[in-house]
Amino acid sequence: MDNDKKIELLRLMFTILYFELCVQEYFTKGHIPGFAHIYVGEEATAVGVCAALNKDDYLVSTHRGHGHCIAKGGDINRLMAELYGKVTGYSSGRGGSMHIFALEIGVLGTSGIVGGGLPLSIGAGLHAKLRNTSQVSVCFFGDGASNQGTFHESINLAASWHLPVIFVCENNLYATATAFRDISLIKNIADRAKGYGIPGVAVDGNDVLKVYEAASEAVEMARNGKGPTLIECKTYRHYGHYIGEPGTGYRTQEEINEWIARDPVKLFSDYLVKNRIIDRNGILKIEKEVKDAVERAQTYAASCKFPEPNTALDNVFA
Repeated sequence: MDNDKKIELLRLMFTILYFELCVQEYFTKGHIPGFAHIYVGEEATAVGVCAALNKDDYLVSTHRGHGHCIAKGGDINRLMAELYGKVTGYSSGRGGSMHIFALEIGVLGTSGIVGGGLPLSIGAGLHAKLRNTSQVSVCFFGDGASNQGTFHESINLAASWHLPVIFVCENNLYATATAFRDISLIKNIADRAKGYGIPGVAVDGNDVLKVYEAASEAVEMARNGKGPTLIECKTYRHYGHYIGEPGTGYRTQEEINEWIARDPVKLFSDYLVKNRIIDRNGILKIEKEVKDAVERAQTYAASCKFPEPNTALDNVFA
């Protein structure tokens, strides 16, 4: 990866960070309807994986999917408008935070159902294989979803049919408030790949370059007809499961502080400075540009119109 691309990865990570902080602020103020789950602390996973993808590759996301959409090339104005429920959003304001669909960048939807995206990623992978394209399908899911039946069924089918699917488990240690260590005896979710005869690798989900390396290898295998890979990215959300949930009670403040000290945006910024790829002033310039762009996106979304009531049945087929 050349230095310009590394700097672009930092810009994307900053964009996710400040987009999510903005969502947190305006959701708390009552401007954004529904529910919202923010991605702060996990930016390196989405950016590292999506850096290995092409625009036409497929991506299936989760309830915590804003970061995936941004990393895949999503427009933050349209994304913010969708969260606001406005007609200019990716799903015309009909989906909100947990149901974002953007086919033009390969995003086949965020999903409010735990483990719900896994079978959809299999369909996308089969679609690519039957048409004999070089596309791959990436499915993001959490540690909670790794104990769902859809996880095992989907990986088994993808492995059996050698589908071009990359399974990316974002293990942030907690399924809502349930600690993974309390409900599973395994240390690494990636070890489950052995049971299906596919590669499994556990990586530091807060190191964007390590995520990128693992994703690149998995994508290359998938494109060459060698089937799926399971990648486990060990990471951590800095805030509660959803906006408004404190994130404590089931987590100690000491644990939270330890992970915040390993914030992926800070780690990568320090790496770029240490290796003289960019200086601190350059990072501050990128940070300001991103903040300004996010503020413009919020202003844009707030000024857009809601869908007209007479369009309620548009796109309803049955």
